[in-house]
Amino acid sequence: MSSTPPDGATTQTEVRIRRAPRMSVFLILGALLGFIVTLILVASFPTDPTLGFPATFGYFLLYGVPAGVVIGATVGIILDRVSSRRAKTAVVERTLIDLPDDE
Repeated sequence: MSSTPPDGATTQTEVRIRRAPRMSVFLILGALLGFIVTLILVASFPTDPTLGFPATFGYFLLYGVPAGVVIGATVGIILDRVSSRRAKTAVVERTLIDLPDDE
């Protein structure tokens, strides 16, 4: 005995609808922001002539980019929480239709 409704039967279900942010966008933008802030900060101060700008910039990128990713993730999580509070409940109908097999 199957528990599926008969052909043509409709079932109603309550669902929550919300706009969820895409976390990958926030992570990428955070990394880009960390890159830009690191570039500005390293360029603002004099560098050691024995190391040079590229080595100093690369070293500080090890801190700047992960910090930007953490900030982007934090903003994304906060916006996700806000969007879950604003979620709406809707009633949807599902109609089961069994199509004939083409042989």
